[in-house]
Amino acid sequence: MRIAICTLGCKVNQYETQAIERELLHRGHTLVDFEDEADAYIVNTCSVTAISDKKSRQMLRRAKSRNPEAVIAACGCYAQTHPDDVAALEVDVLAGTNDRAGFLDLVERAAKEKTRIVHLDDALHRREFEVLPAGGLAARTRAMLKVEDGCVNFCTYCLIPFARGPVRSLPMDEAVREARRLAGEGYRELVLTGIEISSYGHDIKEQVGLIDLLESVCNAAPALRIRLGSLEPRTITREFCTRAAKLDNLCPHFHLSLQSGCDATLKRMNRRYDTARYLESCELLRAHFDDPAITTDLITGFPEETEAEFGETLAFIERCAFADMHIFPYSIRPGTKAAEMAQVDKTVREERAARAANVARTMKAAYLERCVGKTLCVLFEGSETEGSAGHAPNYTEVYIKNKGLQNELRPVRILSHDGERLFGELEEP
Repeated sequence: MRIAICTLGCKVNQYETQAIERELLHRGHTLVDFEDEADAYIVNTCSVTAISDKKSRQMLRRAKSRNPEAVIAACGCYAQTHPDDVAALEVDVLAGTNDRAGFLDLVERAAKEKTRIVHLDDALHRREFEVLPAGGLAARTRAMLKVEDGCVNFCTYCLIPFARGPVRSLPMDEAVREARRLAGEGYRELVLTGIEISSYGHDIKEQVGLIDLLESVCNAAPALRIRLGSLEPRTITREFCTRAAKLDNLCPHFHLSLQSGCDATLKRMNRRYDTARYLESCELLRAHFDDPAITTDLITGFPEETEAEFGETLAFIERCAFADMHIFPYSIRPGTKAAEMAQVDKTVREERAARAANVARTMKAAYLERCVGKTLCVLFEGSETEGSAGHAPNYTEVYIKNKGLQNELRPVRILSHDGERLFGELEEP
């Protein structure tokens, strides 16, 4: 069959789609663009916000309009948490966030039997980690490896624990084998990702944690740059930093989830840290790494957030001096505790997001300015009209006026920046 896939949401969804693509090709199917006519359309849905839900529904409707005779299949978090809403769209296959091989069996069966199929489990009762092949179908530059699934934090604004279930970890020996395989296939960088990788190992009897996994993967594939996905601040301890700083191929880029810089708001969110612990994490990283890039997420206008509380957040993010930020005005998530709290007006949420973004731009420009004059090893990922672009270990984007450097790691002398990315020239050997 000609099969098209649309992926919404996080890196974990992207990773799982890559695994689905690999399996479809292995089964003899042909992958086509989602905008093309296909025999089957798969939408890997997201449910992190109500806006994500809306986008998921839009893409399912769009698939049906592309080819009314095609099999329309939905999987992912929105399909898991809101199956009745998805079923109302008259999809042919409705599955959730587990058993990708079984899901593809259902897609093939629906195409053959012209029947509708619903196959969902109870995510909260999952105990086994679903091992999926790592890598991707694009040029062999950066690969992702899902090392953890599930979350038990139950933040008041989030449904993901109900979509993904409890914490399950990829066995460490399996992670090591995958890292070695990807290095052998020519990948240059590996991103360790998951729903909540800070909880890696909580379900493993041997009492291992993320730093143990990190050391094993880095040492097993020294030619691979290793990058971490999003972390909880509690991960960053003195022991973690001391051990991590000894790993030469670990990228000094740490994405620490913040969400708010106000302790009262963090408490309403049910986050498991306060601003003092968060700041300690930033200070530990800066004490052990040379000007690491610390990035974060921020939600503005969370229920009951006052102007004074938002002011605390603005002051706090400036203290943290982030290299970059992802900023979102709060989106009401039906079914969560936060949705039952007193809501901040939408225009206020958006206005606060804009104010925070202004601070973030200033901080990013300051971080980029500190990179000027340095030599950074850049992994080039693609060509542009007049040159090549890639990312440094600190995940800053770098552009140079040389072409044909796809998948090469080259030292670049940084000359300038425009507030968004760095510009440089190849450093002669």
